[in-house]
Amino acid sequence: MHDSDMILQMQNITKTFGPVKALTNVNLNIKRAEIHGICGENGAGKSTLMNVLSGVYPYGSYSGKILYDGKECNFKNISDSEELGIVVIQQELALIPFLSIAENIFMGNEKQKNGVIDWMRTRSDAIKVMGRVGLMESPETKIMDIGVGKQQLVEIAKALSKNVKLLVLDEPTAALNDEDSAHLLNILRDLRDNQGVTSVIISHKLNEIEEITDNVTIIRDGSTVGYMPNNEGSPLNKDKLIAAMVGRELTNLYPEHDSHPSEEIFKIENWTVHHPLDQQRVVVDNANISVRSGEIVGIAGLMGAGRTELAMSIFGRSYGSDISGKVFIKGKETDTSTVQKAINAGIAYATEDRKGYGLNLLQSIRENASLASLKEHSKNGVMDDNIERVVAERYRKDFHIKTPSIEERVSNLSGGNQQKVVLAKWVISNPDILILDEPTRGIDVGAKYEIYEIINQLADEGKAIVVISSELPELIGICDRIYTVSQGVITEDVPKAKFSQEYLMKGMTKEKVKETL
Repeated sequence: MHDSDMILQMQNITKTFGPVKALTNVNLNIKRAEIHGICGENGAGKSTLMNVLSGVYPYGSYSGKILYDGKECNFKNISDSEELGIVVIQQELALIPFLSIAENIFMGNEKQKNGVIDWMRTRSDAIKVMGRVGLMESPETKIMDIGVGKQQLVEIAKALSKNVKLLVLDEPTAALNDEDSAHLLNILRDLRDNQGVTSVIISHKLNEIEEITDNVTIIRDGSTVGYMPNNEGSPLNKDKLIAAMVGRELTNLYPEHDSHPSEEIFKIENWTVHHPLDQQRVVVDNANISVRSGEIVGIAGLMGAGRTELAMSIFGRSYGSDISGKVFIKGKETDTSTVQKAINAGIAYATEDRKGYGLNLLQSIRENASLASLKEHSKNGVMDDNIERVVAERYRKDFHIKTPSIEERVSNLSGGNQQKVVLAKWVISNPDILILDEPTRGIDVGAKYEIYEIINQLADEGKAIVVISSELPELIGICDRIYTVSQGVITEDVPKAKFSQEYLMKGMTKEKVKETL
Protein backbone atom coordinates (compact mmCIF):
# COMPACT_ATOMS: atom_id res chain seq x y z
CA MET A 1 0.00 0.00 0.00
CA HIS A 2 1.33 3.40 -0.98
CA ASP A 3 0.80 6.39 1.28
CA SER A 4 -1.05 8.07 -1.61
CA ASP A 5 -3.73 5.35 -1.33
CA MET A 6 -4.45 6.48 2.23
CA ILE A 7 -6.93 9.12 3.27
CA LEU A 8 -5.99 8.67 6.96
CA GLN A 9 -2.93 7.46 8.83
CA MET A 10 -2.81 7.56 12.61
CA GLN A 11 0.72 6.72 13.73
CA ASN A 12 1.87 5.61 17.20
CA ILE A 13 -1.04 7.28 18.99
CA THR A 14 -0.62 7.13 22.77
CA LYS A 15 -3.20 8.61 25.14
CA THR A 16 -3.13 8.54 28.93
CA PHE A 17 -5.62 9.48 31.62
CA GLY A 18 -3.54 10.05 34.74
CA PRO A 19 -1.61 6.83 35.36
CA VAL A 20 -3.82 4.78 32.99
CA LYS A 21 -2.73 4.24 29.38
CA ALA A 22 -5.88 4.14 27.24
CA LEU A 23 -3.94 3.90 23.95
CA THR A 24 -0.40 2.65 23.39
CA ASN A 25 1.27 3.27 20.02
CA VAL A 26 -1.92 2.60 18.05
CA ASN A 27 -1.67 2.63 14.25
CA LEU A 28 -4.65 2.98 11.91
CA ASN A 29 -4.49 3.14 8.11
CA ILE A 30 -7.65 3.91 6.11
CA LYS A 31 -7.70 3.67 2.30
CA ARG A 32 -9.65 6.11 0.15
CA ALA A 33 -13.24 5.14 -0.71
CA GLU A 34 -13.33 2.04 1.48
CA ILE A 35 -15.50 0.90 4.37
CA HIS A 36 -13.12 0.11 7.20
CA GLY A 37 -14.15 -1.79 10.31
CA ILE A 38 -12.71 -1.26 13.78
CA CYS A 39 -13.32 -4.13 16.20
CA GLY A 40 -12.43 -4.69 19.81
CA GLU A 41 -13.94 -5.41 23.19
CA ASN A 42 -15.54 -2.63 25.21
CA GLY A 43 -12.76 -0.65 26.84
CA ALA A 44 -10.26 -1.61 24.11
CA GLY A 45 -9.79 2.04 23.13
CA LYS A 46 -11.82 2.33 19.91
CA SER A 47 -13.86 5.37 20.93
CA THR A 48 -10.82 7.01 22.56
CA LEU A 49 -8.96 6.71 19.25
CA MET A 50 -11.86 8.33 17.38
CA ASN A 51 -11.97 11.13 19.96
CA VAL A 52 -8.30 11.79 19.25
CA LEU A 53 -9.04 11.87 15.51
CA SER A 54 -11.99 14.26 15.82
CA GLY A 55 -10.32 16.75 18.15
CA VAL A 56 -12.39 15.90 21.24
CA TYR A 57 -8.97 15.15 22.75
CA PRO A 58 -6.99 18.07 21.27
CA TYR A 59 -3.47 18.11 19.91
CA GLY A 60 -1.06 18.13 22.81
CA SER A 61 -3.16 15.81 25.00
CA TYR A 62 -1.77 12.72 23.20
CA SER A 63 1.42 11.72 21.41
CA GLY A 64 1.74 10.45 17.84
CA LYS A 65 0.82 11.76 14.39
CA ILE A 66 -2.38 12.17 12.39
CA LEU A 67 -1.89 12.34 8.62
CA TYR A 68 -5.01 13.23 6.63
CA ASP A 69 -4.78 13.47 2.84
CA GLY A 70 -1.02 13.19 3.30
CA LYS A 71 -0.75 16.24 5.56
CA GLU A 72 -0.04 16.23 9.28
CA CYS A 73 -2.99 17.59 11.27
CA ASN A 74 -3.09 19.04 14.78
CA PHE A 75 -6.80 19.29 15.57
CA LYS A 76 -7.60 21.50 18.55
CA ASN A 77 -11.37 20.83 18.49
CA ILE A 78 -14.17 19.15 16.53
CA SER A 79 -14.60 22.16 14.24
CA ASP A 80 -11.01 21.76 13.02
CA SER A 81 -11.58 18.16 11.91
CA GLU A 82 -15.03 18.81 10.42
CA GLU A 83 -13.61 21.69 8.39
CA LEU A 84 -11.45 19.13 6.56
CA GLY A 85 -14.37 16.72 6.07
CA ILE A 86 -13.95 14.34 9.03
CA VAL A 87 -17.27 13.72 10.80
CA VAL A 88 -17.78 11.32 13.73
CA ILE A 89 -21.32 10.12 14.53
CA GLN A 90 -21.43 8.91 18.13
CA GLN A 91 -23.58 6.02 19.35
CA GLU A 92 -25.65 8.49 21.38
CA LEU A 93 -27.15 10.59 18.59
CA ALA A 94 -26.67 14.37 18.90
CA LEU A 95 -30.09 15.44 17.65
CA ILE A 96 -32.60 17.83 19.23
CA PRO A 97 -35.98 16.06 19.32
CA PHE A 98 -38.18 19.17 19.28
CA LEU A 99 -36.54 20.65 16.19
CA SER A 100 -37.19 19.65 12.59
CA ILE A 101 -35.02 17.40 10.43
CA ALA A 102 -33.85 20.42 8.43
CA GLU A 103 -32.99 22.42 11.56
CA ASN A 104 -30.98 19.51 12.93
CA ILE A 105 -29.11 18.95 9.67
CA PHE A 106 -27.84 22.53 9.59
CA MET A 107 -27.46 23.06 13.35
CA GLY A 108 -24.32 25.14 13.80
CA ASN A 109 -24.03 25.47 10.05
CA GLU A 110 -27.16 27.54 9.38
CA LYS A 111 -27.99 28.81 5.89
CA GLN A 112 -28.07 32.58 6.26
CA LYS A 113 -28.88 35.58 4.14
CA ASN A 114 -28.00 39.05 5.44
CA GLY A 115 -27.48 37.63 8.94
CA VAL A 116 -30.93 35.94 9.01
CA ILE A 117 -31.63 32.24 8.53
CA ASP A 118 -32.76 31.57 4.95
CA TRP A 119 -35.51 29.02 5.57
CA MET A 120 -36.23 28.38 1.87
CA ARG A 121 -32.61 27.47 1.23
CA THR A 122 -32.47 25.48 4.47
CA ARG A 123 -35.44 23.43 3.27
CA SER A 124 -34.20 22.92 -0.30
CA ASP A 125 -30.65 22.01 0.79
CA ALA A 126 -32.05 19.62 3.41
CA ILE A 127 -34.11 17.84 0.75
CA LYS A 128 -30.96 17.37 -1.36
CA VAL A 129 -28.87 15.73 1.38
CA MET A 130 -31.87 13.75 2.65
CA GLY A 131 -32.27 12.33 -0.86
CA ARG A 132 -28.66 11.14 -0.80
CA VAL A 133 -29.45 8.87 2.16
CA GLY A 134 -32.91 7.79 1.00
CA LEU A 135 -34.77 9.80 3.65
CA MET A 136 -38.15 10.66 2.16
CA GLU A 137 -39.67 12.48 5.14
CA SER A 138 -40.70 16.13 5.01
CA PRO A 139 -37.77 18.31 6.18
CA GLU A 140 -40.25 19.98 8.58
CA THR A 141 -40.86 16.70 10.43
CA LYS A 142 -39.70 16.85 14.04
CA ILE A 143 -36.99 14.40 15.12
CA MET A 144 -39.24 13.12 17.92
CA ASP A 145 -41.73 11.92 15.30
CA ILE A 146 -39.36 9.58 13.45
CA GLY A 147 -37.81 6.29 14.53
CA VAL A 148 -34.21 5.65 15.54
CA GLY A 149 -33.36 4.22 12.12
CA LYS A 150 -34.37 7.43 10.37
CA GLN A 151 -32.67 9.52 13.07
CA GLN A 152 -29.43 7.74 12.17
CA LEU A 153 -29.98 8.76 8.54
CA VAL A 154 -30.50 12.37 9.65
CA GLU A 155 -27.06 12.23 11.31
CA ILE A 156 -25.51 10.99 8.05
CA ALA A 157 -27.35 13.70 6.08
CA LYS A 158 -25.98 16.21 8.59
CA ALA A 159 -22.47 14.90 7.87
CA LEU A 160 -23.06 15.16 4.10
CA SER A 161 -24.10 18.80 4.55
CA LYS A 162 -20.59 19.41 5.92
CA ASN A 163 -19.01 17.94 2.75
CA VAL A 164 -17.84 14.85 4.59
CA LYS A 165 -14.95 12.87 3.11
CA LEU A 166 -14.29 10.55 6.06
CA LEU A 167 -17.37 9.40 7.98
CA VAL A 168 -16.91 7.56 11.30
CA LEU A 169 -19.90 5.73 12.80
CA ASP A 170 -19.77 4.33 16.35
CA GLU A 171 -22.17 1.36 16.75
CA PRO A 172 -24.58 2.77 14.13
CA THR A 173 -26.96 -0.21 14.15
CA ALA A 174 -26.94 -1.01 17.90
CA ALA A 175 -30.52 0.23 18.40
CA LEU A 176 -31.85 -0.60 14.91
CA ASN A 177 -34.01 -3.48 13.72
CA ASP A 178 -32.84 -5.72 10.87
CA GLU A 179 -34.63 -3.73 8.16
CA ASP A 180 -33.23 -0.36 9.28
CA SER A 181 -29.77 -1.88 9.72
CA ALA A 182 -29.80 -3.28 6.18
CA HIS A 183 -30.88 0.11 4.80
CA LEU A 184 -28.10 1.89 6.67
CA LEU A 185 -25.46 -0.52 5.36
CA ASN A 186 -26.75 0.00 1.82
CA ILE A 187 -26.37 3.77 2.31
CA LEU A 188 -22.73 3.26 3.33
CA ARG A 189 -22.15 1.17 0.19
CA ASP A 190 -23.68 3.90 -1.96
CA LEU A 191 -21.56 6.57 -0.27
CA ARG A 192 -18.47 4.49 -1.04
CA ASP A 193 -19.32 3.40 -4.58
CA ASN A 194 -21.09 6.46 -5.97
CA GLN A 195 -20.28 9.45 -3.75
CA GLY A 196 -16.59 8.94 -2.91
CA VAL A 197 -17.09 8.93 0.86
CA THR A 198 -14.79 6.79 3.01
CA SER A 199 -16.47 5.24 6.07
CA VAL A 200 -15.16 3.80 9.31
CA ILE A 201 -17.61 1.60 11.21
CA ILE A 202 -17.12 0.57 14.84
CA SER A 203 -19.41 -2.37 15.62
CA HIS A 204 -19.83 -5.42 17.84
CA LYS A 205 -22.10 -7.00 15.21
CA LEU A 206 -19.55 -9.21 13.51
CA ASN A 207 -21.99 -10.38 10.84
CA GLU A 208 -22.29 -6.74 9.71
CA ILE A 209 -18.51 -6.27 9.81
CA GLU A 210 -18.22 -9.39 7.66
CA GLU A 211 -20.88 -8.15 5.24
CA ILE A 212 -19.97 -4.49 4.76
CA THR A 213 -16.24 -3.87 5.32
CA ASP A 214 -13.28 -3.93 2.93
CA ASN A 215 -10.66 -4.11 5.69
CA VAL A 216 -10.71 -4.45 9.47
CA THR A 217 -8.39 -3.19 12.23
CA ILE A 218 -8.52 -4.93 15.62
CA ILE A 219 -7.69 -3.10 18.85
CA ARG A 220 -7.18 -4.88 22.18
CA ASP A 221 -6.21 -3.33 25.52
CA GLY A 222 -5.34 -0.01 23.86
CA SER A 223 -3.05 -1.47 21.19
CA THR A 224 -3.41 -2.41 17.54
CA VAL A 225 -3.25 -6.23 17.40
CA GLY A 226 -4.37 -7.02 13.87
CA TYR A 227 -5.33 -5.91 10.37
CA MET A 228 -7.50 -8.18 8.22
CA PRO A 229 -8.61 -7.76 4.61
CA ASN A 230 -12.18 -8.70 3.71
CA ASN A 231 -12.70 -9.37 0.01
CA GLU A 232 -13.47 -12.21 -2.39
CA GLY A 233 -9.83 -13.25 -2.59
CA SER A 234 -9.33 -13.04 1.16
CA PRO A 235 -12.64 -13.21 3.05
CA LEU A 236 -12.75 -12.30 6.72
CA ASN A 237 -12.12 -15.20 9.09
CA LYS A 238 -14.58 -14.56 11.91
CA ASP A 239 -12.94 -17.05 14.30
CA LYS A 240 -9.54 -15.36 13.90
CA LEU A 241 -11.19 -11.96 14.30
CA ILE A 242 -12.81 -13.00 17.58
CA ALA A 243 -9.57 -14.55 18.84
CA ALA A 244 -7.70 -11.31 18.07
CA MET A 245 -10.38 -9.22 19.81
CA VAL A 246 -10.55 -11.19 23.05
CA GLY A 247 -7.00 -12.57 23.16
CA ARG A 248 -8.20 -16.15 23.35
CA GLU A 249 -10.03 -18.69 21.21
CA LEU A 250 -13.80 -18.82 21.57
CA THR A 251 -14.68 -22.12 19.92
CA ASN A 252 -18.36 -21.30 20.30
CA LEU A 253 -20.08 -17.94 20.62
CA TYR A 254 -22.46 -19.54 23.15
CA PRO A 255 -21.31 -21.69 26.08
CA GLU A 256 -22.53 -25.27 26.18
CA HIS A 257 -25.30 -25.82 28.69
CA ASP A 258 -27.24 -28.89 29.80
CA SER A 259 -30.71 -27.71 30.73
CA HIS A 260 -32.71 -29.52 33.41
CA PRO A 261 -36.02 -27.65 33.83
CA SER A 262 -38.29 -28.88 36.62
CA GLU A 263 -41.68 -27.62 37.81
CA GLU A 264 -43.49 -24.63 36.34
CA ILE A 265 -42.61 -21.56 38.39
CA PHE A 266 -44.03 -18.66 36.38
CA LYS A 267 -47.13 -18.34 34.23
CA ILE A 268 -49.25 -15.55 32.79
CA GLU A 269 -52.74 -16.18 31.45
CA ASN A 270 -54.80 -14.11 28.99
CA TRP A 271 -52.56 -11.08 29.54
CA THR A 272 -53.83 -8.02 27.66
CA VAL A 273 -52.30 -4.53 27.74
CA HIS A 274 -53.56 -1.32 26.13
CA HIS A 275 -51.44 1.63 25.08
CA PRO A 276 -51.17 4.19 27.94
CA LEU A 277 -52.08 7.14 25.66
CA ASP A 278 -54.49 5.36 23.32
CA GLN A 279 -56.70 2.93 25.19
CA GLN A 280 -58.28 1.67 21.97
CA ARG A 281 -54.93 0.28 20.88
CA VAL A 282 -54.06 -3.20 22.15
CA VAL A 283 -50.30 -3.59 22.59
CA VAL A 284 -50.29 -7.08 24.14
CA ASP A 285 -53.20 -9.27 23.12
CA ASN A 286 -54.27 -12.22 25.29
CA ALA A 287 -50.74 -13.53 25.89
CA ASN A 288 -50.10 -16.86 27.60
CA ILE A 289 -46.57 -17.75 28.74
CA SER A 290 -45.10 -20.30 31.14
CA VAL A 291 -41.54 -20.82 32.37
CA ARG A 292 -40.20 -23.67 34.47
CA SER A 293 -37.55 -23.61 37.16
CA GLY A 294 -34.12 -23.87 35.53
CA GLU A 295 -35.45 -22.96 32.09
CA ILE A 296 -34.28 -20.17 29.76
CA VAL A 297 -37.16 -18.98 27.58
CA GLY A 298 -36.75 -16.45 24.80
CA ILE A 299 -39.16 -13.88 23.39
CA ALA A 300 -38.56 -13.05 19.73
CA GLY A 301 -40.32 -10.30 17.82
CA LEU A 302 -39.70 -7.43 15.46
CA MET A 303 -39.38 -3.90 16.82
CA GLY A 304 -42.82 -2.73 17.94
CA ALA A 305 -44.14 -6.26 18.41
CA GLY A 306 -44.79 -5.66 22.12
CA ARG A 307 -41.94 -7.60 23.75
CA THR A 308 -40.71 -4.88 26.13
CA GLU A 309 -44.28 -3.72 26.77
CA LEU A 310 -45.16 -7.27 27.85
CA ALA A 311 -42.21 -7.42 30.25
CA MET A 312 -42.81 -3.99 31.76
CA SER A 313 -46.53 -4.58 32.22
CA ILE A 314 -45.80 -7.78 34.16
CA PHE A 315 -43.20 -6.01 36.28
CA GLY A 316 -45.41 -3.79 38.42
CA ARG A 317 -47.55 -2.61 35.51
CA SER A 318 -44.80 -0.09 34.74
CA TYR A 319 -46.19 0.16 31.21
CA GLY A 320 -49.71 0.22 29.82
CA SER A 321 -53.30 0.84 30.83
CA ASP A 322 -56.43 -1.28 31.25
CA ILE A 323 -54.28 -4.36 31.93
CA SER A 324 -56.12 -7.65 32.37
CA GLY A 325 -55.04 -11.24 32.91
CA LYS A 326 -53.48 -13.30 35.67
CA VAL A 327 -49.95 -13.92 36.96
CA PHE A 328 -49.14 -17.21 38.70
CA ILE A 329 -45.94 -17.81 40.65
CA LYS A 330 -45.33 -21.35 41.95
CA GLY A 331 -48.94 -22.19 41.17
CA LYS A 332 -50.50 -19.31 43.12
CA GLU A 333 -52.20 -16.30 41.56
CA THR A 334 -50.02 -13.32 42.46
CA ASP A 335 -50.56 -9.57 42.59
CA THR A 336 -47.78 -7.76 40.65
CA SER A 337 -49.65 -4.48 40.23
CA THR A 338 -46.78 -2.35 41.59
CA VAL A 339 -43.03 -2.65 41.16
CA GLN A 340 -42.57 -3.33 44.88
CA LYS A 341 -45.20 -6.09 44.80
CA ALA A 342 -43.50 -7.64 41.76
CA ILE A 343 -40.11 -7.58 43.51
CA ASN A 344 -41.62 -9.00 46.71
CA ALA A 345 -43.19 -11.77 44.61
CA GLY A 346 -39.74 -12.74 43.30
CA ILE A 347 -39.70 -11.05 39.88
CA ALA A 348 -36.69 -9.10 38.62
CA TYR A 349 -36.66 -7.06 35.41
CA ALA A 350 -33.36 -5.92 33.86
CA THR A 351 -34.36 -3.11 31.50
CA GLU A 352 -33.02 -2.76 27.94
CA ASP A 353 -31.86 0.78 28.82
CA ARG A 354 -29.25 0.03 31.46
CA LYS A 355 -27.85 3.58 31.48
CA GLY A 356 -31.22 5.34 31.66
CA TYR A 357 -33.13 3.06 34.03
CA GLY A 358 -30.98 0.13 35.15
CA LEU A 359 -28.17 1.98 36.90
CA ASN A 360 -27.34 5.17 38.75
CA LEU A 361 -24.25 6.13 36.75
CA LEU A 362 -23.06 8.62 39.37
CA GLN A 363 -22.97 6.01 42.12
CA SER A 364 -20.45 3.27 42.81
CA ILE A 365 -20.67 -0.42 41.98
CA ARG A 366 -21.34 -1.10 45.67
CA GLU A 367 -24.24 1.36 45.82
CA ASN A 368 -25.80 0.14 42.57
CA ALA A 369 -25.53 -3.51 43.53
CA SER A 370 -27.73 -2.98 46.59
CA LEU A 371 -30.45 -0.85 44.94
CA ALA A 372 -32.97 -3.71 44.65
CA SER A 373 -32.32 -5.09 48.14
CA LEU A 374 -31.96 -2.08 50.42
CA LYS A 375 -34.12 -3.69 53.12
CA GLU A 376 -31.86 -6.77 53.29
CA HIS A 377 -28.80 -4.54 53.66
CA SER A 378 -30.31 -2.44 56.45
CA LYS A 379 -30.46 -2.67 60.22
CA ASN A 380 -33.27 -0.76 61.90
CA GLY A 381 -33.83 1.21 58.71
CA VAL A 382 -30.17 2.23 58.36
CA MET A 383 -27.87 0.87 55.64
CA ASP A 384 -25.24 -1.52 56.95
CA ASP A 385 -22.16 -0.60 54.92
CA ASN A 386 -20.32 -3.77 55.93
CA ILE A 387 -23.03 -6.09 54.60
CA GLU A 388 -23.33 -3.99 51.46
CA ARG A 389 -19.57 -4.09 50.89
CA VAL A 390 -19.21 -7.84 51.47
CA VAL A 391 -22.08 -8.72 49.13
CA ALA A 392 -20.92 -6.34 46.38
CA GLU A 393 -17.36 -7.70 46.58
CA ARG A 394 -18.64 -11.26 46.34
CA TYR A 395 -20.54 -10.55 43.13
CA ARG A 396 -17.67 -8.52 41.70
CA LYS A 397 -15.60 -11.70 41.91
CA ASP A 398 -18.37 -14.14 40.92
CA PHE A 399 -19.37 -12.11 37.84
CA HIS A 400 -15.78 -11.13 36.94
CA ILE A 401 -16.58 -7.40 36.96
CA LYS A 402 -13.36 -5.81 35.72
CA THR A 403 -12.63 -2.94 38.10
CA PRO A 404 -9.99 -2.19 40.72
CA SER A 405 -12.61 -1.46 43.39
CA ILE A 406 -16.32 -1.74 44.17
CA GLU A 407 -16.12 1.99 44.96
CA GLU A 408 -15.54 2.72 41.25
CA ARG A 409 -18.27 4.82 39.63
CA VAL A 410 -20.45 2.73 37.31
CA SER A 411 -20.10 5.41 34.61
CA ASN A 412 -16.40 4.49 34.33
CA LEU A 413 -17.12 0.85 33.45
CA SER A 414 -17.40 -0.67 29.99
CA GLY A 415 -20.84 -1.69 28.72
CA GLY A 416 -20.24 -5.35 29.53
CA ASN A 417 -19.22 -4.62 33.10
CA GLN A 418 -22.16 -2.24 33.54
CA GLN A 419 -24.49 -5.05 32.46
CA LYS A 420 -22.89 -7.39 34.99
CA VAL A 421 -23.63 -4.81 37.72
CA VAL A 422 -27.29 -4.74 36.57
CA LEU A 423 -27.45 -8.54 36.83
CA ALA A 424 -25.71 -8.50 40.22
CA LYS A 425 -28.20 -5.90 41.50
CA TRP A 426 -31.10 -8.22 40.73
CA VAL A 427 -29.46 -11.52 41.68
CA ILE A 428 -28.62 -10.08 45.12
CA SER A 429 -32.38 -9.56 45.64
CA ASN A 430 -32.74 -13.37 45.24
CA PRO A 431 -35.58 -13.48 42.67
CA ASP A 432 -37.25 -16.63 41.37
CA ILE A 433 -37.93 -15.10 37.94
CA LEU A 434 -35.52 -12.93 35.95
CA ILE A 435 -36.75 -11.05 32.88
CA LEU A 436 -33.73 -9.85 30.89
CA ASP A 437 -34.49 -7.29 28.16
CA GLU A 438 -31.70 -7.06 25.54
CA PRO A 439 -29.09 -8.24 28.10
CA THR A 440 -26.14 -8.02 25.66
CA ARG A 441 -27.03 -4.95 23.56
CA GLY A 442 -23.92 -2.91 22.74
CA ILE A 443 -21.61 -5.41 24.43
CA ASP A 444 -18.54 -6.97 22.82
CA VAL A 445 -18.29 -10.65 21.98
CA GLY A 446 -16.08 -11.60 24.94
CA ALA A 447 -18.33 -9.90 27.49
CA LYS A 448 -21.40 -11.46 25.83
CA TYR A 449 -19.96 -14.91 26.44
CA GLU A 450 -19.48 -14.08 30.12
CA ILE A 451 -23.07 -12.79 30.38
CA TYR A 452 -24.33 -16.05 28.82
CA GLU A 453 -22.34 -18.02 31.40
CA ILE A 454 -23.97 -16.01 34.19
CA ILE A 455 -27.43 -16.66 32.71
CA ASN A 456 -26.68 -20.41 32.52
CA GLN A 457 -25.42 -20.38 36.11
CA LEU A 458 -28.64 -18.71 37.29
CA ALA A 459 -30.72 -21.30 35.43
CA ASP A 460 -28.69 -24.08 37.08
CA GLU A 461 -29.62 -22.51 40.44
CA GLY A 462 -33.29 -23.02 39.55
CA LYS A 463 -34.22 -19.52 38.42
CA ALA A 464 -36.87 -19.12 35.71
CA ILE A 465 -35.33 -16.87 33.07
CA VAL A 466 -36.98 -14.91 30.26
CA VAL A 467 -34.68 -13.35 27.64
CA ILE A 468 -35.88 -10.70 25.19
CA SER A 469 -33.46 -10.12 22.33
CA SER A 470 -33.43 -8.65 18.83
CA GLU A 471 -30.60 -11.02 17.89
CA LEU A 472 -32.10 -14.33 16.79
CA PRO A 473 -28.75 -16.20 16.86
CA GLU A 474 -28.45 -15.20 20.53
CA LEU A 475 -31.89 -16.60 21.42
CA ILE A 476 -31.17 -19.78 19.45
CA GLY A 477 -27.79 -20.11 21.17
CA ILE A 478 -28.93 -19.82 24.80
CA CYS A 479 -32.66 -20.65 25.06
CA ASP A 480 -34.56 -23.87 25.75
CA ARG A 481 -37.77 -22.57 24.17
CA ILE A 482 -38.71 -19.39 22.31
CA TYR A 483 -42.05 -17.60 22.09
CA THR A 484 -42.55 -15.63 18.88
CA VAL A 485 -44.53 -12.38 19.06
CA SER A 486 -46.20 -10.47 16.23
CA GLN A 487 -48.30 -7.32 16.68
CA GLY A 488 -48.76 -8.05 20.38
CA VAL A 489 -49.83 -11.66 19.89
CA ILE A 490 -47.90 -14.75 20.99
CA THR A 491 -47.92 -16.65 17.69
CA GLU A 492 -46.01 -19.79 18.68
CA ASP A 493 -44.18 -21.61 21.46
CA VAL A 494 -41.16 -22.98 19.58
CA PRO A 495 -39.27 -25.99 21.01
CA LYS A 496 -35.48 -26.27 20.63
CA ALA A 497 -35.80 -28.94 17.93
CA LYS A 498 -37.42 -26.40 15.60
CA PHE A 499 -34.97 -23.54 16.21
CA SER A 500 -33.85 -21.73 13.07
CA GLN A 501 -33.84 -18.07 12.11
CA GLU A 502 -36.17 -18.77 9.20
CA TYR A 503 -38.70 -20.62 11.36
CA LEU A 504 -38.68 -17.94 14.06
CA MET A 505 -39.06 -15.17 11.49
CA LYS A 506 -42.25 -16.81 10.20
CA GLY A 507 -43.75 -16.58 13.68
CA MET A 508 -42.52 -13.00 14.09
CA THR A 509 -44.21 -11.85 10.88
CA LYS A 510 -47.57 -13.61 11.15
CA GLU A 511 -50.61 -11.42 10.60
CA LYS A 512 -52.58 -10.62 13.72
CA VAL A 513 -55.36 -13.12 14.40
CA LYS A 514 -57.87 -13.45 17.21
CA GLU A 515 -56.56 -16.77 18.52
CA THR A 516 -53.17 -17.28 20.12
CA LEU A 517 -51.26 -20.50 19.82
